[in-house]
Formats: sequence, structure tokens, C-alpha cells
Amino acid sequence: MLDIKLLRDDINAVAKLLARRGYTLDITKFNDLENKRKTLQTRTQELQNQRNTQAKQIGQAKSKGEDITDLLKQTENMGEELKTAEADLAILLADLDNFLSGIPNILNNSVPDKQEVMRTWGEPRKFDFEIKDHVDLGQNLGLMDFESATKITGSRFVILKKDLVKLHRALINFMIDTHTKEYNYEEIYVPYIVNSTSLYGTGQLPKFKEDLFKLETEQDYYLIPTAEVPVTNMARGKIFAESELPQKFVAHTPCFRSEAGSYGKDTRGMIRQHQFEKVELVHFSKPEDSYKIHEELVSHAEKILQKLNLPYRVVVLAADDTGFYAAKTYDLEVWLPSQNMYREISSCSNTESFQARRMQARYKNSQTNKTEFIHTLNGSGLAVGRTLVAILENFQDKDGHIQLPEVLWPYMGGVKVI
Repeated sequence: MLDIKLLRDDINAVAKLLARRGYTLDITKFNDLENKRKTLQTRTQELQNQRNTQAKQIGQAKSKGEDITDLLKQTENMGEELKTAEADLAILLADLDNFLSGIPNILNNSVPDKQEVMRTWGEPRKFDFEIKDHVDLGQNLGLMDFESATKITGSRFVILKKDLVKLHRALINFMIDTHTKEYNYEEIYVPYIVNSTSLYGTGQLPKFKEDLFKLETEQDYYLIPTAEVPVTNMARGKIFAESELPQKFVAHTPCFRSEAGSYGKDTRGMIRQHQFEKVELVHFSKPEDSYKIHEELVSHAEKILQKLNLPYRVVVLAADDTGFYAAKTYDLEVWLPSQNMYREISSCSNTESFQARRMQARYKNSQTNKTEFIHTLNGSGLAVGRTLVAILENFQDKDGHIQLPEVLWPYMGGVKVI
């Protein structure tokens, strides 16, 4: 959420900044809400002051033994008027908060108007045989079963079997080991079910409600769309000591997304599913450190691809492609031979104070002795299913077998070929 002071100080400047990402700020609506707020707030404060004055008058009259009947009647009438004013103000403030919650983050100045490729790593392999995509490879080896998964649940689910299950688990362990042992992330295990307050805190609600799976229970529960939600919400309502920052966490979870609006896109195979696994990286930092940490976060996700010898590129997203709550985002895109193109395998975002403001996540600045909002960052390190897909396609041989990257051999119990 944006600082409302920015809108109050210069709403036209904010509107101009938001226009870069294709968002049109409703200036008229904000000004209307603000004018109503000022009127109601002023009236409420006046009534509160009058009530306090009358309370003193009643006390003084009582001490003098005077009749206070008329004063009590006036106080009673004022109390009803104050109650109405406070109720109207509460409704207005809720409307204002709802308006603010739909405004995206302001982009960092370094975000380009067009997507830019920052760097590439590795050379896409040249095949001397007709390649297969991951679906044909998996099904021909008897290791993927989409038909049974569709029968059990529906479309966009899969059952993995035998060595492919082992590879899936090996990738998770390899990723976590790399991040914890080489980069000192703290591994945590988090709930896969969260409440709406948590989803509001990280920006999924209310805007992306259609992309979520809500549980039909009495509790206000949703399945997580990413581990970013529970991990980031650990900071909700906290005031960190400056010495406690930065913090960085890694968590493996399944992720659940309805993929609303994506019908017909990537419906074949494992590229876009309703249930998938991710190893997520989350950072809490001081504002002045967050962009240095952002670059480090990207490099940590890149290291996984390098160790697996998977060709990839790093792009900085354009202004109109940057996500709702991000101030800047780098995408890591892995090479998929069957599509002859790079496909996203990780998004690494700096949200600056956008999420922290929604969560009231702060720290005590030792220089100013004031509390300030922390910056939160997140990125996949990596999406496990898409990494599996990339390995199948990039390391296939002419017989349809998969020659596994050497770094995974210890995690596969010595299995080198699937």
C-alpha cells in the first residue's frame, strides 16, 4: 500500500508515476473521499470536544449542587450525534482504505519502459535428433500420468512416478541445501493455509481473489498461492531492532493457483498447473540495503540454474509488466528446447515498503530513534516443476532417456540416467 501522504501532498505526481505501469489513478474519487473524510473528521472532533466540555460543566455543576437535568439531556443528544458521526467516519475510512488497497506500487526509477535482457548464461544445446517435449518424454518413459490426475481431480494436474518423483524431490533438496549451506538462508516450514489478512498483507487480496483457492469452511482460510505469503507475514505487526536486519528465509511449499483468465495458455504438460512446488526466498531489510539485497537474491536463484547447467537469461520487467506490489522485478527465464524460447522459472521482486505498510512491519532506526517500514523482497529459487521440465528437455538423448546433471547424482542415490 502506498503512503497516503504521497497522494495528499501531490496526487498528480503520483498519478504520473503510476501511469508508467498503465494504471489510471482516479484523482476525482480520491479527492471526493478526502474531502468527506476531512468534513467528518472535523465534525467528529468538534463533537468530542463539546462532549468533554459538557462533562466538565456537569462535574462543576454537581460540585455546586446545581440542577444538571438540562445538561444531561444535552449530553445525551450529543452522544447520539457523536455515535452517528463516528460510525459515518468509520465507513468513510473503510472506503478510503479499500480505494488505497487497489492502487499498485510505485515503480523504482530504474525500471525500463521496455523489457531489457540484462545477461544470458550458457548456450542452448544443438540436437542432432528430433527432440521431444517434456510431456512426450515423461509419458514415453511411463513416469507422467495426466489422464489419472484428470480423473482424480481435473485438468492441469499430474501424477509423477518412479525416478521422476525422485528427481522432483532431489531438486527440492538440492535447492534448499544450496541456499542454506552456501548463502546462509534460514530454512523454515510454514502453513499451507492462510487467512485473508495474510493475503491482504502481501497484496494478493483484494485484487487477485479470483486466482486463489478459498476453502469452504467457517474459518477465513485460503490455500497459499506461494510461500511468499506465510513467510513474509511472519513480519506482520512486528517492530524489529535494527540489529535484527537483514533476515533471509528459504521455504519449500506446494502452491495452489486457480489460474483465472489463463484458459488456453500453456495447458499442455507441467508449465502452468493448479498445484505445483516452489522453493521460495524471502528477505526483510532496511530500506537503504534493499536494492543491493535484490541483486544478491537474483544471483542466488541464478546459481541453481548454473549448477544444473541450464541455459537461461535474466530480464528486468518493463513498467507495464511489473507486478501489482513490486517496485522492480527481475525474471529468470530458462531455455526450453521444445518451445525454442526462454520461459520464466523465477521472479525476484523488491516490493520496497509496499507490503510492509499493509502488514505494519517496521524497525527501529537507531539514527533517528523512530520506527520505519522495512523493505520486503521475494523470489523463487526455483519453481521446481519448471526446473524438472527444463532438465527433461535439455538433457534428453536420442533414445528418449534423460542424462541427469552431475550435481544431482548424490541426491538421486547414484541414478545418473532416467
